[in-house]
Amino acid sequence: MAIDVHAHVLLPEIEEAVAGHPGLAEAQGLDARRNGSAALAVNGPMVGARVPKLTDVTVRLAAMDAAGVDVQLVSPSPGHYHYWAEHQLADRICQLANEGTAAHCAKAPDRLQGLGLIPLQHPSLTPKLLDHALEQGLKGVEISSHAPGRELSDPAYEPLWARAEETGALIFLHPFGCTLDERLDRWYLSNTVGQPTENAVALSHLIFSGVLDRHPGLKLIAAHGGGYLPTHIGRSDHAWRARPDARDCAHPPSSYLKRLYFDSLVHDPYVLRELIRAAGPDRVLLGSDFPFDMGTEDPLGALRTADLPDHDFHAIRGGNAAVLLDLA
Repeated sequence: MAIDVHAHVLLPEIEEAVAGHPGLAEAQGLDARRNGSAALAVNGPMVGARVPKLTDVTVRLAAMDAAGVDVQLVSPSPGHYHYWAEHQLADRICQLANEGTAAHCAKAPDRLQGLGLIPLQHPSLTPKLLDHALEQGLKGVEISSHAPGRELSDPAYEPLWARAEETGALIFLHPFGCTLDERLDRWYLSNTVGQPTENAVALSHLIFSGVLDRHPGLKLIAAHGGGYLPTHIGRSDHAWRARPDARDCAHPPSSYLKRLYFDSLVHDPYVLRELIRAAGPDRVLLGSDFPFDMGTEDPLGALRTADLPDHDFHAIRGGNAAVLLDLA
């Protein structure tokens, strides 16, 4: 099977739930400042044109067939995170996301698997809502690279990592927004530079803080090939060897890449081969970012351009994901 682990669903019921709430306008203003007016002018029509693929299972399956994809792991659009939401609303958003994604996937259960959401801004809610996602038949949850005022290394998330490890739930790391703010507000740098940066920062927090030492069974997939970290991991290894303040993890940072999973969406065959070398061919999974414009409509074609050995090609095409998702 060809299994795409990076595909999204749009859930209008979430946007209906947050409409008019204090904090939404402020969050939208921050997003506007971070992206810039030119990007926002493109984003609206781009997403609008893709609504059928994001919401209609029949349209989704036709697009999958055209791309040669047998199974998608579907996660909510990152715009649904709403990490500004207060406790009660955040709980409601995540329940809607979990139930909505499960209902979408249930329309084609042999082709679609799903991930839910948890509210990183309220760490105390995350284990409960992870369980809620699993109760809906989802494989785990999607998270961003940080919540306001909290990094993924924050001790408040220890119960989340412990519960994810205990249950075998997948954690899909998919950044949304970038903390470099207006420095990236032109030429869509907020995405092209911001997303790989956020991936690298988030993964570095998990590695250097010892989260992966304390939870070696954690199943975490990093979107966008893990951003800049896998191809620049040598600098992290050097810091770990040279500086005592960079040694809170037990082993060189590069060794932890082989405990993580990465999607193949790096837009460059040379970068993909380096990712495979750094993490191992058993740790890379097919990814498309379906159906957004910064993804690819031909993930298998992109994988072929890396000119991999047959064994590695078929492992990344779907063999690795079939094991991870426990698919026959």
